[in-house]
Amino acid sequence: MPYVSPQVPQTALKFLFILTFLVGLNGCGVQKIVTVPVKVAYTTTKYAVKGTTAVVKAVIPDSHDKNKDQDK
Repeated sequence: MPYVSPQVPQTALKFLFILTFLVGLNGCGVQKIVTVPVKVAYTTTKYAVKGTTAVVKAVIPDSHDKNKDQDK
């Protein structure tokens, strides 16, 4: 019967545990790497659009409001 080192199964078990742990962390890391920039871009764009809309409404008079006032 050939000699089998008792550390081989223990080393393989440690490797499997570490690999499983890293794969689990990798999923969370990928999600964070994708969602954080998307959220930042969405928030920045949202406020830029709101600011631009407010400036445009302040500078350009709304013709619908004049028509409503004339109908009364």
